[in-house]
Amino acid sequence: MPRRLQPLARAAWLALCGGAALAQGTAPLKLKLAEELDAPAPPLPGRSRSVVLRADELRSRPDLDTVAEGNVELRHDGTVIRADRLAFDNADGTATARGNVRVSRGGNLYRGPELKVAVGRFEGYFIEPEFDLRTVGAQGRAQRLDFIDASRSLAHQARYSSCLRDGTGEPDWMLSAERVKLDLDTNEGVAEGARLRFLGATVLAVPAMSFPLTDARRSGWLPPNLNIDTKSGIELGLPYYWNLAPHRDATFTPTLYARRGLALDAEFRYLERRVDGRAQAQLLPNDRLTGNARWAVQLEHQGQWSDTLDYRAQLRRVSDDMHWKDFPRQVAGLTPRLLPLDGGAQQRLSLAGLHGEVYGRVQAWQVQQTADASTAIVAPYQRLPQLGLRLGGVAAGDFGLALETELNRFTLPGNSAAALDAAGAGVLRPEGWRWHGRASLARSWEQPGWWLRPRLTLHAAAYNTRQPMADGRREASVLVPTLSVDSGMVFERDSTWFGRSQRQTLEPRLLYLNTPYRAQAALPKFDSAARNFNLDAIFAENSFTGADRVSDAHQVTAGITTRLLDANSGAETLRLGVAQRFLFRDQRVTPGVVNAQGFEAEGEPFTQRFSDILLEGSTSLVPGWRLDAAMQYSTDNARPVRSILGARYAPQPFHTVSATYRLARGLSEQLELGWQWPLYRGNAQRAAAGGCGGTLYGVGRLNYSLRDSRITDSVAGLEYDAGCWIARVVAERLSTGRSEATTRLHLQLELVGLSRLGSNPLKTLKDNIPGYQLLREERSRDPRATPIDD
Repeated sequence: MPRRLQPLARAAWLALCGGAALAQGTAPLKLKLAEELDAPAPPLPGRSRSVVLRADELRSRPDLDTVAEGNVELRHDGTVIRADRLAFDNADGTATARGNVRVSRGGNLYRGPELKVAVGRFEGYFIEPEFDLRTVGAQGRAQRLDFIDASRSLAHQARYSSCLRDGTGEPDWMLSAERVKLDLDTNEGVAEGARLRFLGATVLAVPAMSFPLTDARRSGWLPPNLNIDTKSGIELGLPYYWNLAPHRDATFTPTLYARRGLALDAEFRYLERRVDGRAQAQLLPNDRLTGNARWAVQLEHQGQWSDTLDYRAQLRRVSDDMHWKDFPRQVAGLTPRLLPLDGGAQQRLSLAGLHGEVYGRVQAWQVQQTADASTAIVAPYQRLPQLGLRLGGVAAGDFGLALETELNRFTLPGNSAAALDAAGAGVLRPEGWRWHGRASLARSWEQPGWWLRPRLTLHAAAYNTRQPMADGRREASVLVPTLSVDSGMVFERDSTWFGRSQRQTLEPRLLYLNTPYRAQAALPKFDSAARNFNLDAIFAENSFTGADRVSDAHQVTAGITTRLLDANSGAETLRLGVAQRFLFRDQRVTPGVVNAQGFEAEGEPFTQRFSDILLEGSTSLVPGWRLDAAMQYSTDNARPVRSILGARYAPQPFHTVSATYRLARGLSEQLELGWQWPLYRGNAQRAAAGGCGGTLYGVGRLNYSLRDSRITDSVAGLEYDAGCWIARVVAERLSTGRSEATTRLHLQLELVGLSRLGSNPLKTLKDNIPGYQLLREERSRDPRATPIDD
């Protein structure tokens, strides 16, 4: 071949063989089994698809038929038929195959003694077929399978299971039916005379049932929910799913509580172009235990009016104060006794080179109180309304400018007075308006290896209250300036630890802070609280959160951190840090105390020149281990004031044990244990052969109060993975008082490739057990498990 034509020939060869991808550095070509080959390319316009037939022996009569014998293979439009003998009618395109017939279509395999099918329309029948549905990991057999067309089929005396054939007898679970209609276009299967057997026992028998053929959403009844708890007894729900549109759906769940009566749960979800959200309601018209109607409502909505204007709304409300005890999992949220009504909007804007937002918000609370003073809670203030503006950016001369101003009206929830009386707090909490503003001007010098950031901050606040403040005034204001200089350096070097290449850093940091004293004890405390003393808070300019208190300071905070970073991935494998603060003068604005008149008085000044030492560390250097520690150490008392120590051992998937110790001296001392670990392994040879071998796992989390010598919240259970089915038994205990708790029992049977029966404890396990892993990726037949935006 002439040299000038060689590049052209090589390019043509790569293109024909798919090698163009190889030439561009993508994945190499891989051989596939014949059954897995993709369908041929669509025919050119005006031409029909061809039928490819080959065999050891071919006999053909033009315009009549063709007979093939010996290793017969027919291919047409993604369908592959193999048999010992095949007769093809040339006139109507019908193929009749006998002897070891195998059909591959759409990734699924069928085997049987006899097949007759119109190849173009895929219409016909299959006698006594066995089928492998590789798309869902299941298989079965039928007495006869009728192909109505390419999308619809009808199976007679069918049996179905995801337990692979291993020659040891009946699979662990089997779904049998007299007739099964399958429609791929509507994603629906209908089984008549259906019977579900599990471990030889019939667990479900119905005259007819429908089910989806894929994980796509479709309307219909879902598997029942089953829960047991000490408050309501047995809880049985039968959900109905309504697929309104690709971006809207609803679920209705009639639920029977053995002790309380009949209830109805409803949920509506939507996802539009600019809005999304959900609405959920639970109604128990007559609770037999209380004699009252019980209900709960939850709404979540967010959207965009324009490209720069966002809004959101959230509402959670229940019928009575005891709802959180009787139905602890019905209303989601981090604070089950504080239910919010929260809504707001924000407009992004640019002004004089600064960028930020203007926003408005309303926030109110429903507080669920109890008659027990030890469990009563003091509600936070409501904001009705909250209006604000934030701006920030780089001004002239490389100075950073940040501006913030906000106007709030603070009120107390309706039952807050009762809460204070029950708790015995006796704190007088005025209501009223507050305006506050904060402006800061900063200049930053940064170079590789060091930085210096001086900042001047001005904080201002003004109050107008309905009730007199501690000093008798109804109006007051305060103005507090702050000067800070933050600086630090970063040193790096390469090193090797435990045979792994690491990059080690050394990062010293120094913060100087000067804030003059301004009397603030008489002012209301609407949203301020003392910060937790940790490595983040020690480098903060203010020892309080919120805008009602600004701590005075003349101090220097010094700290140093060293880290190890994996040289290949950049992941942090070790971190050690220590910090301490030195006071040049006493700090007088401290967390206050309540005096005899019910007002908050100034707290005791901090006179200790050297603060407690803060230490923290974390590492994953040792394979399989994760260690974390944080401690506040008092040099005066020579003992820890607060500490958190944690260790997690996870040598391989599904093998996790963790322990965490928490101490807040004088307040609490807790020990938490979590685990997911195999307790028993079944017949590995049978599992390897495709059968349902099994492994039993123990899972749980135990929280024990060392101070009170009692178990608080806890979760414990067992998971048995048999390959084609998983059984879960999980008990959950939630404390609702010092001597009160609710215990809930979750029972679930997951038939892989079919559905889940019972209650779903997976969210409980994932939320509570550190490092918990699903035994297998979720392939739920429950449409609610599919996100609405999928």
